[in-house]
Amino acid sequence: MVEFVSANPTGPLTVGHGRNAVIGDTVSNMLEWIGYDVEREYYFNNAGRQMRILGDSVRLRYLELLKNKVEFPDDYYQGEYIKEIAESLYNEYGESLINEDAESKFKQSAEKEIFSDINKTLSKLGIKFNQYYNEHTLYEDGKIQSLLEIIKSRNLSYEKDGATWLKLSELGNEADKVIVKSTGEPTYRLPDIAYHITKFERGYDLMVDLFGADHNATYPDVLAGLNALGFDSNKVIVLIHQFVTIMQKGEIVKMSTRKANYITLDELIDEVGSDVVRYFFIMRSMSSHLNFDLDLAKKQSDENPVFYLQYAHARIASILRMAEEENLKSSLDNLNLLTLPEEQNLLKKLYEFPEEVLFSSENFEPHKITNYLEELAALFHKFYTVCRIIGSEKNLAEARIALISAAQWVIKNGLTILGVNAPNKM
Repeated sequence: MVEFVSANPTGPLTVGHGRNAVIGDTVSNMLEWIGYDVEREYYFNNAGRQMRILGDSVRLRYLELLKNKVEFPDDYYQGEYIKEIAESLYNEYGESLINEDAESKFKQSAEKEIFSDINKTLSKLGIKFNQYYNEHTLYEDGKIQSLLEIIKSRNLSYEKDGATWLKLSELGNEADKVIVKSTGEPTYRLPDIAYHITKFERGYDLMVDLFGADHNATYPDVLAGLNALGFDSNKVIVLIHQFVTIMQKGEIVKMSTRKANYITLDELIDEVGSDVVRYFFIMRSMSSHLNFDLDLAKKQSDENPVFYLQYAHARIASILRMAEEENLKSSLDNLNLLTLPEEQNLLKKLYEFPEEVLFSSENFEPHKITNYLEELAALFHKFYTVCRIIGSEKNLAEARIALISAAQWVIKNGLTILGVNAPNKM
């Protein structure tokens, strides 16, 4: 199972969520490519403080539509989408919701609308999930309470200052951490451990979690808890990606989720297209901060790596169409004629592809495939400038057709793994 995105339905997906989404889907593709049966899962929580704030944000905007004077707190969700949800409620219910509390139709409508928008955005990137798992289910099914009792019965916790602490210092981590606050509310550690136990119970051989850099200090507590409970945490692979900065004309485009003066993932896709978004999010190591250059992303030239790769595929398709008109076919009978450095280098690079995919997949490094494809495309373009096909002696021409046909397949396969289209015409 690969669990990724997992954003709570409090607003549109940001570019940070976008990097997570694309890396998660690409890692899933890579694992499928080397033989895994992969399921994609989205874990979210529609309860808690942030959802209450979301509901109350919509309620206050609704009251404003009724000409009520309201104080709108700075830490509430202030995006245009909140006003749109309030307007849709007003159009449907008129003034009848004036005494409704934030937890009722306001929160429910906001969650439904936002989650629908999240799925529409992800579908633009070709991302679909096999299943969704709601954190609230862990409470409803009694899994949180059951886990807490098991932890206590195994002497893995203690009470201090009215809170329950997990003995992480005895489990190899630096310090003990609170798993139930003095208010009786669990910290993230308890439901996260319970959630991962359900993954083990569902029989997965490998569980991949994809998080942003803000989770770097938190996931070791969950893994330590799983180990202490007898689960093999080596089956859980945690991938951490760094954040994204949108750049335009050499300057940072400022972003703030609450204030909503940021580029949403949806807007970014509309601006540069899904192929460019997917490719740019994975062309650098996930451990590196990513500067997403909007100006470069819009260019239709060799400077843009997506255009460069797609153009190589389309150029080969064009050559093959011309070859067909000349009644030339692909032939493996005379590959010994491919002796020029440009032919040999291209041939050797193609030979590396299966090993490259296997290495990249086993090490969860999708950017290695982008590096490989760019090197391959560069070798093809060098071949193209030196080696003629149409007009060459027939046996040599047909050997070269076999070579570029292989190059076309490898480029197409590589782009398919990355979730990027390989057009035959541009």
